Amino acid sequence: MVVGAFPIAKLLYLGIRQVSKPLANRIKEAARRSEFFKTYICLPPAQLYHWVEMRTKMRIMGFRGTVIKPLNEEAAAELGAELLGEATIFIVGGGCLVLEYSRHQAHQRHKEEEQRAAWDSMQDEVGRLALALETLQAQVQATSQQSALEELQAQMREVRAQLCIPEPSSVSQATSTSKAVSASQAQEPAEV
Repeated sequence: MVVGAFPIAKLLYLGIRQVSKPLANRIKEAARRSEFFKTYICLPPAQLYHWVEMRTKMRIMGFRGTVIKPLNEEAAAELGAELLGEATIFIVGGGCLVLEYSRHQAHQRHKEEEQRAAWDSMQDEVGRLALALETLQAQVQATSQQSALEELQAQMREVRAQLCIPEPSSVSQATSTSKAVSASQAQEPAEV
């Protein structure tokens, strides 16, 4: 994505430069026509630029103590208008870059918020599923204990059937039946 974005950024910069050139040309024309604009806006930056440029060139060539003559008014006004036009183009381009950067950051924040919201919803869902799993495990464990008890009872019946031992419930029924029979027999001789 970065590779594809770079040529688009260059193209965007060139487009902005072309769009801002008419604005810079108007500023240049205003600098040439207006005496105030020429004197106070264009000449000081042009003279400063000329002084720094010439001083740097002289130092590179080895001349240290030379006096630099200022530009004549016409050349300084032209250079100042040119500098102002280029500054305008630079400011417009820089403003576009800042706006694009802030738009990109807002998009990134929005994307991170969406991811955070998705993450929170997934965590809530996992918590809900963990509770459901615990409930199901408790139900399965209760069911398996009951079925294990029933299975043991069935096995005990089989073993008793093989050993010919009566069931405890039938033994207790037989005992209660025999007690009832003996009690009724005991009451009969007393009545006779």
